[in-house]
Amino acid sequence: MPHSAAFTEIAENLSFLDDWEDRYKYIIELGQALPPLGDDERTAANKVNGCVSQVWLVSEREGDRLNFRGESDAMIVRGLAAILIALYSGQPASEIAETDAIALFDELGLREHLSTQRSNGLVAMVNRMRAEARAIAA
Repeated sequence: MPHSAAFTEIAENLSFLDDWEDRYKYIIELGQALPPLGDDERTAANKVNGCVSQVWLVSEREGDRLNFRGESDAMIVRGLAAILIALYSGQPASEIAETDAIALFDELGLREHLSTQRSNGLVAMVNRMRAEARAIAA
C-alpha cells in the first residue's frame, strides 16, 4: 500500500530522532494533535478491547475507503493511535486489510521500547482497524 503523506512525514521525522526520549515526546505530540471524540463516540462499541488504557476508534466509510478517528486516555497510546490513523485513514479497505502496521512499526523501531502492555494495545488497535477493513472488503 502506498503510504499517505501524513504517515511518510511521521516516518521521516522519527528517523531523525535517535534519542528515545525525543521519540516519545514526538509520539505524544502527535496524539495531542488528534481532535477529541465526542462523548457520544466514547461508547462500548467504539472501545478497543485488549488495551489496558481506554482507547476508542471510530471508523467512517466513504465508498471503498475508511477514515478513522480515535482517542485514548494514555498519552503514548493516543500518539500510537495517531500514527495508525495517519497510516490507514483514507485508504481502500482492501489495502488496509493487507497492510501489516506492526511490521511497519518494527521497521521504524517503534515497538522495541514499548512496554508489553502498550505493544499489546497497539496490536489490538491494528487488529480492530484491519478487521473493520476486511468486513468492508469482503
